Amino acid sequence: MRKIKIILASASERRKEILGLTGLEFSIEESGVEEEMPAGMPPGRLARLLSGQKAAAVAAREKDAIIIAADTFIIINGRYLGKAHDRAEAGSMLRALSGRSHLVITGYTVMDSSSGRRISATSSTKVYFRRFGKEEIDSYVKTGEPIGKAGAYAIQGLGAALVRKIEGDFFNVVGLPLSALLVTLKKFGIRVL
Repeated sequence: MRKIKIILASASERRKEILGLTGLEFSIEESGVEEEMPAGMPPGRLARLLSGQKAAAVAAREKDAIIIAADTFIIINGRYLGKAHDRAEAGSMLRALSGRSHLVITGYTVMDSSSGRRISATSSTKVYFRRFGKEEIDSYVKTGEPIGKAGAYAIQGLGAALVRKIEGDFFNVVGLPLSALLVTLKKFGIRVL
């Protein structure tokens, strides 16, 4: 029987923590793929494309493994928000999100590098922010938490103070829709329960 090597194609500590909740043994390998968001592509398709590129990049280096890759971004009024790269960008994103709802979309791909078989899917969660002003935004941005996060917040951290409610999978907002991923992994012979 084939011993299944599982690789999480991500440098995200949050994704590592979420997958770790399963008890599965896995290793980490960054894909090295630069995330580009082509204009005009539907959100679900874009999320699947980006996660698929990451999985394929790692699969090209690892010939006998199950690769898990994901990509998360936010949509508000048809505008895509990726990761905040600096304080100014984080502040701008948070001002746009204050008092409004937005959609968090995570595309994920599971790929068997030995057979080339892959399944890509998306998960969406609606997040409602309470209204907050410049002082709170500046204070939050100074913590450094928003940098490198999609939409400039971490719902599992201090960013939870900005959230009024969510509709959907909490783990999806963090970066890996665990329940949906586990259903997909079963199709590759990997069971947790």
